[in-house]
Amino acid sequence: MPEISCAGLLFDLDGVLIDSTPAVARVWTKWAVARGFDPEETVRRAHGRPSIATIRDLLPNADAAKENEVVLRGEIEDTAGVVSLPGVSDLLKSLPLDRWALVTSCARPLAEVRLQTAGLPIPDKMVTSDDVRVGKPDPEPYLKGAALLGVPASECVVFEDAPAGIRSGKSAGALVVALRSTASDRELEQAGADWIITAYSELSLTSSDHGSRGIRLQLRK
Repeated sequence: MPEISCAGLLFDLDGVLIDSTPAVARVWTKWAVARGFDPEETVRRAHGRPSIATIRDLLPNADAAKENEVVLRGEIEDTAGVVSLPGVSDLLKSLPLDRWALVTSCARPLAEVRLQTAGLPIPDKMVTSDDVRVGKPDPEPYLKGAALLGVPASECVVFEDAPAGIRSGKSAGALVVALRSTASDRELEQAGADWIITAYSELSLTSSDHGSRGIRLQLRK
């Protein structure tokens, strides 16, 4: 049962704090079908990345900002089935507000809508796609998340579910705990996850306001 001491925790949103998979699939499927793309492949490519990055990959000659507005509007309006994952609410309540941050590929308005729909608090410290120049898998999002906490990324633990997010956290220098909510173990391992868990019941967290590495995380098998 490994025990890790760290200075802060950085959480992705979709697939890590909330389950938005049905809503994401509905919106991207509608968009993909209307533009002649394979829906399943489009949803897979979109997960864990800023939506505009996926659009630019698929439609390099289109007005990406305009297309992104279509996807964003659809995701903000479609909140059916968006819920918090088991154990998340209690986990966040146990953490000092200055010890954790949200680092998501969502735009800020979408992140806030999904958090509110799932009954979770809007965090004091949040990095969204609106706050970065280059999204995941680039390290910039998690480097900025660590900076909000005032600590190096190398002293943080990242919670992720998507290969792009895992690569972002690892390239920023953080340790990464991956959840089995989206990708296969093989994909998570190939992306560089340090540990893989099925649910938050597999870990225990204790925190202290004293010292620079005041969070202790223990993983249970």
